[in-house]
Amino acid sequence: MNRIDAAFEQLAANKEKAIVGFVTAGDPDTGESLKLVSAMCAAGLDVLELGVPFSDPTADGPVIQRSSFRALAAGIGLSQVLSMIDVLRRRTQIPIIVFSYYNPILAYGAAAFHRDALNAGADGVLLVDLPPEESGELTAQWPDDRLCLIRLTTPTTPPERMQRIAASASGFIYHVSKLGVTGSQGLPLEEIGRKVQQLRSVTRLPVCVGFGISTPQEVAAVGALCDGVIIGSAFERLIEENIGKPGLPDLLAARVAALKHETRPPSS
Repeated sequence: MNRIDAAFEQLAANKEKAIVGFVTAGDPDTGESLKLVSAMCAAGLDVLELGVPFSDPTADGPVIQRSSFRALAAGIGLSQVLSMIDVLRRRTQIPIIVFSYYNPILAYGAAAFHRDALNAGADGVLLVDLPPEESGELTAQWPDDRLCLIRLTTPTTPPERMQRIAASASGFIYHVSKLGVTGSQGLPLEEIGRKVQQLRSVTRLPVCVGFGISTPQEVAAVGALCDGVIIGSAFERLIEENIGKPGLPDLLAARVAALKHETRPPSS
């Protein structure tokens, strides 16, 4: 059993929901980024999405766009991200997902990426701009399915397409809570719940919801509808506002702990 499956199985046994945390790798530099991510993992993060910096992050809002540009300025590319995962794997056993646009992996080479990502200790990959119809050129070069391929659905995905998407997914399904870009405000809870139920009718994979979730109250509300809550812009905003301050790892750890608290069942 891979780490992603094992994590969600344990969470379900504990009647908990997952906190999936996204940060851009290498923001603001490799050394500081490793400190920040290590603190987040130690504070209770269930799954880490480590973002590959990209020059044209069209699905991301301004906060994550700026984090990507800072990491690029620090010389971070896919090779450096995999090296960071190798270091992190010696510190934590939580699942780590490479979150990327397709171009960096295409340039790296599909087979080489599969090999090197697994060797570094990655458990999955999420490609925001590679739909199932076009992903054969990637997966055809993978010798096995040990690297989970996380798939995305959106508010406009109809049930029949959900079924096609889920059929080629592994790990979990990332459901985008609303149209727009990361970091936007407002959560249509009724619509999210309806879409999660549709997904559960076509797949047994866990369903995690992201985009626009930042507060403990939002985590509690969304977590009641699905198997995990994905946080990205809120973490990157905290990083951006405190770059260079010595207490930043502790601030991030405290934020993770507060959000994770909302995913646990009430004390008996």
